[in-house]
Amino acid sequence: MLYSEASCLCGSVKITAENINPKFTVCHCQSCRTWGGAPFFAVKCGTQVKLEGEDKIKIYKSSSWASRGFCTECGTHLFYKFKETGEYNMPVGLFSNLEGLEMDMQYFSDMRPSYYCFANETKEMTTEEIMAYFADKV
Repeated sequence: MLYSEASCLCGSVKITAENINPKFTVCHCQSCRTWGGAPFFAVKCGTQVKLEGEDKIKIYKSSSWASRGFCTECGTHLFYKFKETGEYNMPVGLFSNLEGLEMDMQYFSDMRPSYYCFANETKEMTTEEIMAYFADKV
């Protein structure tokens, strides 16, 4: 696990993540692609995350199992947080000093548009598999 600090573009929100998993994920769902204009590249940060500047964080309940947070000043995407566990997934690009990263999983692989693909060999989960996984967690 890796430790790192980050901030949004304007510096209003500062993040300290103590347990970043270097195996990052990519989500191809329509929500993630709409949110960021591209797939969501995320590192799993667990629950040991410290956020400073919480008065500048807006939370959007994006599904029955998670919410998304962003800076109200500059719009930087800060996190995707699971309601049940409190675990954070954060954009990999927030953390400029992470080394040894490896793409490990692609979520909603059946929703990946035909205009891009990755050469990385990863595990994948389809919409049906993800909905079945979260069915008992909502």
